[in-house]
Amino acid sequence: MTMAVLHAIILNWRTPDMTLRSAEALVAAMAGIDGAITIVDNDSGDGSEGAIARGIAERGWDRVRLLQSGHNGGFGAGNNHAIRAGLADGRRPDFVYLLNSDAFPAPGAVRALLDYMLAHPQTGMAGSHIHGPEGDPHNACFRFPSVASEFEGAAVTGPITRLLHRHVVAPPIPQRTTRMDWVAGASLMMRQDMLDEIGIFDEEFFLYFEETDLCLRAARAGWQTDFVPASRVMHIGSVSTGMKTWARTPDYWFDSRRHYWRKNHGQMRYIAATAAVVAGSMIARLRGRRAAAPGFTRQMVAHMLAGPQPARKESR
Repeated sequence: MTMAVLHAIILNWRTPDMTLRSAEALVAAMAGIDGAITIVDNDSGDGSEGAIARGIAERGWDRVRLLQSGHNGGFGAGNNHAIRAGLADGRRPDFVYLLNSDAFPAPGAVRALLDYMLAHPQTGMAGSHIHGPEGDPHNACFRFPSVASEFEGAAVTGPITRLLHRHVVAPPIPQRTTRMDWVAGASLMMRQDMLDEIGIFDEEFFLYFEETDLCLRAARAGWQTDFVPASRVMHIGSVSTGMKTWARTPDYWFDSRRHYWRKNHGQMRYIAATAAVVAGSMIARLRGRRAAAPGFTRQMVAHMLAGPQPARKESR
């Protein structure tokens, strides 16, 4: 019986040491799996490419190669660069596996995803259970955004959440394998047949919403997306994006949000979704709660009224 071939990809942006640590975990997790690993340096410009090249050589990794994207087009574009390049030996992979540069798969994590995909031919994508360094579970499987979910997420009010519980984007983390609308790209396995049918990441997304869009395209084409908790991955989170230290949400987040809504639901639904955030935020404020970072809602509305702006490409 022919073994499935896997192409694993790690995208680096100015975190060479972390990327090499992630690659070490991935090399171990791919023991016994046919395939190879591609690390893409996303035009870091800080010496990352040389540091990673030296690290690969020092470790004697013959299954790992390094590519330079030549342009920081964001998360989707960087991963697309490796997907288009394919495996170095010219073989067509059966599956593509994406791993964040600050994520570390447990020894059986990749095998769990691969075995699940092989056993479920209608599954186009499968994501892992993600947890932090202390074992704290991270939300990694979600419902698609809706006008109702935008309102609920901004209101952060118990009665509204109970009323709209079927629209909450991040439901309780399942304890068993569950079909979901979309899963996080921190540890994501994709079927090559699906990518051949629906295409790869939309590169108009610089960062955020790109995997949501891909999962929606897959669902519309009849493919399933599943959350596989048997695959466990430790994720530090936000190392290259700096999200945890944001004082102000960057413009590219709003660019991605607008593109997702307009592309998939149209201009009027985009306006309605933004209005829902405003209404929900007003309710939260009346109840003495802060639903988002200071100025977030005002920034969102201003961004909608201003129209497209050049993205601040400061990460990935």
